[in-house]
Formats: sequence, structure tokens, C-alpha cells
Amino acid sequence: MLDAKLRPLIDPTLNRAGHALAGLGVSANMLTFAGLALGLGGAAAIGFGAVWLGLTLIIANRLIDGLDGAVARASAPTDLGGYFDIVADFAFYVSIPLGFGVLAAENTLPALVMVASFVLTGVSFLAFAVIAAKRGAENAAHGRKSFFYSTGLAEGTETIAVFIAMCLFPAWFAAIAYAYAALCAATVVQRSAMAASQFR
Repeated sequence: MLDAKLRPLIDPTLNRAGHALAGLGVSANMLTFAGLALGLGGAAAIGFGAVWLGLTLIIANRLIDGLDGAVARASAPTDLGGYFDIVADFAFYVSIPLGFGVLAAENTLPALVMVASFVLTGVSFLAFAVIAAKRGAENAAHGRKSFFYSTGLAEGTETIAVFIAMCLFPAWFAAIAYAYAALCAATVVQRSAMAASQFR
């Protein structure tokens, strides 16, 4: 919901940094995998009780996730790079609630519910992208991407805001997880309605 609104604010800075990194020989895939390692490290830190370290690594992951796309745009975007990017994103997204589930037994059920909601939103997102690409649809609201990005209520910006809230208020994990899972479910309904309207 907020991703497209934030892009005009952050893209100019990211693109300048991306050009500089590409000029130094840094590849987008290198950044994708470095960001994934940081994100998974953040989930592991949370699981071991180092929630503040987890928060730091989550923020680092998102910064590098922005840079890998900027480097790709400054050099030569590839389909393989787009594939690695989306797989790394979803691996990171499901790892954070998993970390909280390991942190405390009472977090297990809300973590499972949240991961299940991520799976559903991911499936709806990717299925929409496949069919939209088959029909030649384009969506420039999210910048230049390897495949079609459909807008939803729960997107990357909202997810990171929720992860930050969980790290700042870990005792509220269950309430935050259930609330966000509900928003993810609403996103699936919203995207399904868009599909019903556009793919007839």
C-alpha cells in the first residue's frame, strides 16, 4: 500500500548509490545474497534473545535490498537476478516470525499464523504476476521490476514496520502478528478481486 508512495522519495538516493556500487564492480546478486544473510542472521539473533541485534540486522537487510535493485538498474537487470531477489525477500519475511516463535513458546501459534498468511499473500502475488505478464500488463508504480508487481494492502513497507514494532515491543508479538495476518488475508481477498476484474 505504501511502497509506491515511498519510491519517489527513496529511489533518487538509492540510484546514486547503485551507480557508484556498480562502478566498483559490485553485482546486484552479491548484494541480494549479502542482504539475505543479514536478514537470516537477524531472525537467528531474535531466536536467541538478542532482539535489538535482530532489529539492526533487519534494517541492514532492507537497506541492502534497496541497493541490489539500484545496482541492477545501473548495470544489466537479469531474470535470474529478479528470481533471486524475490526468493530472498520471502525467505527473509518468513524467517522473522520464525525467530520470534523460537524466542518464546507462547509465540509459536501466532508465528505459524503469520507465516501462513505470508505464504498466501506470496502465492496471490506471484500468481497475479504470472498471469499479468502473460497478458502483457505493466505497472510502473513500483519502479522497473523483473516482473509485474501488484499493489496490495500489505506490502514490503508495512511488513518492515510490523517487524520493527515486534522488535520494539516483543511482549506484544502475538497481538501484532494476528493483526498483520488479518491484513495479509485482506490483501489476498483484495488481490483476488483485482484478478476477477482484470483476468476475465
